[in-house]
Order: sequence, then C-alpha cells, then structure tokens
Amino acid sequence: MQTHEDRGDWAEQLRGKGYRITPQRQLVLQAVDELGHATPEEIHAHVQAQAAGVNVSTVYRTLEVLEGVGLVTHAHIAHGSPTYHSVREEQHVHLVCRTCDSIDSVPASEVADLLGHLERAQGFTPDISHLTIHGRCVDCRESTAGHERSEEA
Repeated sequence: MQTHEDRGDWAEQLRGKGYRITPQRQLVLQAVDELGHATPEEIHAHVQAQAAGVNVSTVYRTLEVLEGVGLVTHAHIAHGSPTYHSVREEQHVHLVCRTCDSIDSVPASEVADLLGHLERAQGFTPDISHLTIHGRCVDCRESTAGHERSEEA
C-alpha cells in the first residue's frame, strides 16, 4: 500500500512531466503496487473493485503515462499482454514456469555474471527490466521426477 510519502514522490514525478494527478492514475499505480506483477486486464479488474466506472482503455492509457514518467515498467512474461510492475522494486529478472505459470523474481545481482559476460564479449548492455527466463520451477521438476520414478518401478 502506498504511503503519503510515496504519493508525494510519484505525484511530483507526474507534475514534473506536465501531467495532472487524477484519481484514475492513483488507482492504477496503487493496483500495480498491490498486485506486484499484473497485466492491464488484471489491473483493470483490481481498479474496478474500487471504481466501477474506470474502463480498460483508461487503464492502458494510464499505464503508458506511468511508464513514460518512469513509475512503472513492463516485461513480456507470457504471450499476450505485457506484465507491469513498479520501478520501486529492486531490479530483477523474471523466472516463469512453463508448467504451472508461476512467476518468481530474482535480483539482478544473481545474473550479474551473465550480464557482465554479454557486455564484455558482445559489447551488449542488456535491459534487464524486460528479461524473462522460461523454464520449470523446482516444485514442477520435483513432482515430475517423482512421477517418472514411479513409472520406472
């Protein structure tokens, strides 16, 4: 939940870029903070619980503004809509399980060696805010391993 101090900070950023502070912007930013990682449709559903009159196009436009100002960012975690999250979170990489669709975040420091290698070897500076790695989570790997062992018996 945003504190008054947080509100002042984001409000200042919006005003500094020439945008007004609106209830819709406040609701969308609050939804992003509360949901963690969410698609515009999930954010819309969250906002509608508090303000039924806010339509999905307003949520999309608001997310564009908030991203342009630097308050939120998005990643392409799955096919379809991007997933938004607050930039107040520590920079992180998304780990998405292809089996159960769980999303985990790991600090950028955990992939620092890879990022450094890409920069040294390729002269490439990755934008990790969009970095998503797909695979299988430990729970799905363990449940599959147990299933495979029982079939071998």
